Amino acid sequence: MTDFHNLIADAQAFYGKLNANNAKPWWQENRSIYDDNLKPKALALLETLTPALEKITDAPIKSKLFRPHRDVRFSKDKTPYNTHLHMMWQIASDAPQNPVFFFGIGIDYVSAGAGMMGFDKAVLNNWRKMLDLDTDRITRIVSGVEAKGFNLREPTLKRVPPPYPQDHPAGHLLRMKGVVARKDLGQDASLPDALTSSFSEVWPLNDLLISIAAA
Repeated sequence: MTDFHNLIADAQAFYGKLNANNAKPWWQENRSIYDDNLKPKALALLETLTPALEKITDAPIKSKLFRPHRDVRFSKDKTPYNTHLHMMWQIASDAPQNPVFFFGIGIDYVSAGAGMMGFDKAVLNNWRKMLDLDTDRITRIVSGVEAKGFNLREPTLKRVPPPYPQDHPAGHLLRMKGVVARKDLGQDASLPDALTSSFSEVWPLNDLLISIAAA
């Protein structure tokens, strides 16, 4: 069984140094730390959490470790490597769009969360219609997740989209074009238990998003 005790500290130490030396020569000289330590533990963590998430969601789960190389084709920032370790677990339901659970270790953060980064057009329409029709229930679910320490990403839109009134009781949520809730786990988080607990707490949000996507 993989020991995840030092994963956070090891990742932050590695990415801190990479941040100061974000170039191919440094990466090639030090990539064994990623290949032999960080990547195997990250893959093991993905595998370890999958059965727990399948139990929570009652659905198949697909996991993904994000690649270390940045896509710089359309970015002004041409530094070649990501300075974080990010992974996700996607729910494989029959809905046309499915939410994810995610975990990330950066230089100055350790966070977990869930949601949909951006709604497909049909899901966005469903989201707005359901917010209008079932405002109390949806805001209650969102408030429950926030009460567990999760913070929702700020809305994309500055104003409530028509035809909904600007003083709509769910105006803050109507201005969103995707919903993501994130929670700081802290540097001393005990993995994988902290993730299992956090994903259980935020599951009501993903459950809501599945039902809205499938409506």
